[in-house]
Amino acid sequence: MYDSSAEKEPRKIGAYLYWTGLTATCVTSPLFMTGLAPNLLALSIVENITDIQISWMEWLWGFLPVGLVLFLITPLVNYVLYPPSQKRSDDMPVWAEEQIRQQGPLTRKELTMALLAVLALVLWIFCGQWLSTTTASLTILCLMVLTGVVSWSDVIGHKQAWNVFVWFATLVTLAGGLAKVGFLQWIADNVGLLISGYPPLTMLVVIVICFFLLHYFFASITAHVTALLPVFLTLAMTMTVSGLSALQASLMLCFSLGLMGVITPYAAGPEPIWYGAGFISVKASGR
Repeated sequence: MYDSSAEKEPRKIGAYLYWTGLTATCVTSPLFMTGLAPNLLALSIVENITDIQISWMEWLWGFLPVGLVLFLITPLVNYVLYPPSQKRSDDMPVWAEEQIRQQGPLTRKELTMALLAVLALVLWIFCGQWLSTTTASLTILCLMVLTGVVSWSDVIGHKQAWNVFVWFATLVTLAGGLAKVGFLQWIADNVGLLISGYPPLTMLVVIVICFFLLHYFFASITAHVTALLPVFLTLAMTMTVSGLSALQASLMLCFSLGLMGVITPYAAGPEPIWYGAGFISVKASGR
């Protein structure tokens, strides 16, 4: 676009668009419970350790005030911190209209996919008391195959999705077992001694910040959740925070997961793809 490529003038417009796409992905991932695969893993760990079940709407309304602000200011902040050299173009509306015209009308598969996506949201939001999010997701997947939106070969060929699906059961069971035998409580008690003496709310903020920054040493949010969330969650539960419930403490930790993607070029699954395109330099992202 505008003769901007990874090899030639990436900062003209391409680098800004790619960086905005990356950061927008990180901002919207924690906005919805189903926006990031580790979100569901984190919720399972929260339920095992605290016996708290967080609904789709509780998650949405919890992050919406902050998430909406972040979503709206992300392009502007990126424009200030990582500005494109191409500031204005009168040809953009013409180019966009031409691209839409070339795509043509919506196909049957696209319309079916849109309807199934709406159905999935309805099941997640309104049917949580009778249908788990996992069952709802598998139901939609089956309907996608039956209606021809995707083929069974597409489903079984998605190795990363199956990897996450299989590991979730093992990791959640492991976290629950460590909590039941008291191992996580033992770690939380010892770590709590190191930060004792400060106001409870201050300690909780410190816990969330440490949980967030420690992702620098992980190349997977799923691995981060598995290794650290049970410990930090148990530590947060040991503190009596005036006016702050266990639900709020759990959400504060879970909401930080998607935002971790901006820390490093390897912080989450999509990041290597964004950086691999060649528009964003590692040095520039570090600044």
